[in-house]
Amino acid sequence: MPKTAILSVFDKTGLLDLAKGLIKHDIQLFASGGTATLIREAGFEINDVSSITHAPEMLSGRVKTLHPAVHAGILARNLDSDEKDLADQKINKVDFVVCNLYPFKDTIAKINVTIPEAVEEIDIGGVTLLRAAAKNHSRVTILSDPADYAGFLQELENGEVTERSRNLYALKAFEHTADYDTTISEFFRKKYAGDGLQQISLRYGTNPHQKPASAHIKEKKLPFKVLCGSPGYVNLMDALNAWPLVKELKQALQLPAAASFKHVSPAGAAVGVPLNEKERKVYMVDDIEGLENSGLAQGSLPYGT
Repeated sequence: MPKTAILSVFDKTGLLDLAKGLIKHDIQLFASGGTATLIREAGFEINDVSSITHAPEMLSGRVKTLHPAVHAGILARNLDSDEKDLADQKINKVDFVVCNLYPFKDTIAKINVTIPEAVEEIDIGGVTLLRAAAKNHSRVTILSDPADYAGFLQELENGEVTERSRNLYALKAFEHTADYDTTISEFFRKKYAGDGLQQISLRYGTNPHQKPASAHIKEKKLPFKVLCGSPGYVNLMDALNAWPLVKELKQALQLPAAASFKHVSPAGAAVGVPLNEKERKVYMVDDIEGLENSGLAQGSLPYGT
């Protein structure tokens, strides 16, 4: 059986040179959508992925390569049991996968991009191809970066793709999908939980001339709530650094505590003690019953300046 390659790329840089090199080494090419069109129009022999799946592209291109005939061919190992499964289903192994993803980052960078517009740029089949091939990189070569095409073709010319190269290509594919998923989750966290639930926008970075920063947490609510105002990055850092000190003082002394931080450095700390009789008169609150036992109005013993 000739070796086979599945190609599905948005970024078509270097694609025709790659296709030419693969065909030179008698590798049978399968592709979908615009990838197949570009290769075919350049005069190279190319098979549609539908000839493997025996199903047309559907849902306006949302479903192209999502099929057991594709992914069983990619994920199959050199095991007798896997070989039998493939033979029973008349599925051939896939040896090379070339794939990169829809430009989600570019889409959400556009001014006033809508959620439906962003959703349509979430790649499903491409991510699945990348992860399947990367998982089985002991046998399958996965190319996710056009910058790797030349080195890959040189190795083919030399006889084989080395294990080290397959390992590094797989690592790059995993990094590609991880970055892609992070970008998607960050976008939807901002849209759906950016009201302070999981993310809060800050006024600026470290200094006013810098771009706005933000604070977020994954999978659960932010552990704090802004009661008034709009903190900047350093304001938030001061508060987060002051909190452990205040908490420790209160736990140790069983007294109300406060701390002051300036640019993430402690400027002072104090605990509250009951106002004595003279202090209550000085502050003209001696007529308020029970005030000396209230944490709302206390004198302080400073621990630093």
